[in-house]
This record gives sequence, structure tokens and C-alpha cells, in this order.
Amino acid sequence: MNNSQESVDHNKKDDYATIEQTMEKLSGGTRRLAAQLTTTSSFDSLWNVLTDYDRLDLYIPNLLSSKKIYRKNNNVHLKQVGAQDFLGMKFSAEVTIDLFEDKELGLLKFNLIKGDFRKFEGSWKIQSIKNTLKNSLIYELTVQGCQWMPIGMIEKRLKKDLSENLMAVDRQAKSSRG
Repeated sequence: MNNSQESVDHNKKDDYATIEQTMEKLSGGTRRLAAQLTTTSSFDSLWNVLTDYDRLDLYIPNLLSSKKIYRKNNNVHLKQVGAQDFLGMKFSAEVTIDLFEDKELGLLKFNLIKGDFRKFEGSWKIQSIKNTLKNSLIYELTVQGCQWMPIGMIEKRLKKDLSENLMAVDRQAKSSRG
């Protein structure tokens, strides 16, 4: 996250201090976005939330549905539908993604199988912060819309959603600590 072109800090009353975010404009209307949140949520609680695939839509904003359609060992296929409201117009997109789980590395890496994007790939990563009881939750996404999808118009929304997704995962991890 050091090659940032833009960085945004959000101060929240929760027990994480900042969200760092970067966005890179690539050729062909492709955007690479990354967001990182520092949290006191445990590795296991974050991992359990991120891998509760059939329930992600219950707490991830703008995710209408999330369904696991295949699993073999550490490989999962998910079908997800997201929705946005742009200037009063409803917009939804569907993706089927291939996801690989590597719990030892705290990594969930995903790639597009099919859907409403030309490119939709990225990862969730959980990393412990040395000499603290805190973890970093990192979400990276490279996305390229289809011809009819105005990437410039949805760019700001994508950035907002990345932060909201991180905070939603963290809230759920904190509420399910048990």
C-alpha cells in the first residue's frame, strides 16, 4: 500500500484508528483499489466472518446475495450479487468467483469466473501487527467494468464501499466473538 496515489483516513469511535486506502488508475478503465483497517478483532473472528460465505450478504453493505456453489478442499466458488443506487438509478452486478483459502497466511484470493465485469479479482488478507494485539485487515480489488459500465462514475462509490466493507467485517467479527 506504499505506492498510493490517494490516501484516506477515517477516524472512528471504534477501537480501530484508521483506514488507509489507495486507488490506481490502470489502462482500459481498470482500477486497482486497496484498503487496510487496523483492528483489535482476533484473527479467528475475522477469518470466520470472511469465510461465512452464505451469510456475507447479511452484513456487507450493498451485497444482495452470496451463495457458495462449490467447495473442494481450499477452493470455493461463490455467486454474488451486489447493488448500488447511482443518482436515483438502480445498478446491480453479478459475479461468480473462484476463491482460494490459505488460512495459514490469512489469505483469501479470488478471481472472476464469469459475471458483469471484464475483470474482478483481488484478496482479503489478515495480518498480525508485531508487538501488539492488533491485526490488519486488507482488501485489494482490481476491477474492470464492461463497455456499458461507466467506471469513472462508479469510482468514488467503489472507494467508499471498500471502507464500508472493511468496517462491516470488523463489526461482525467483534459482535460474534462469543
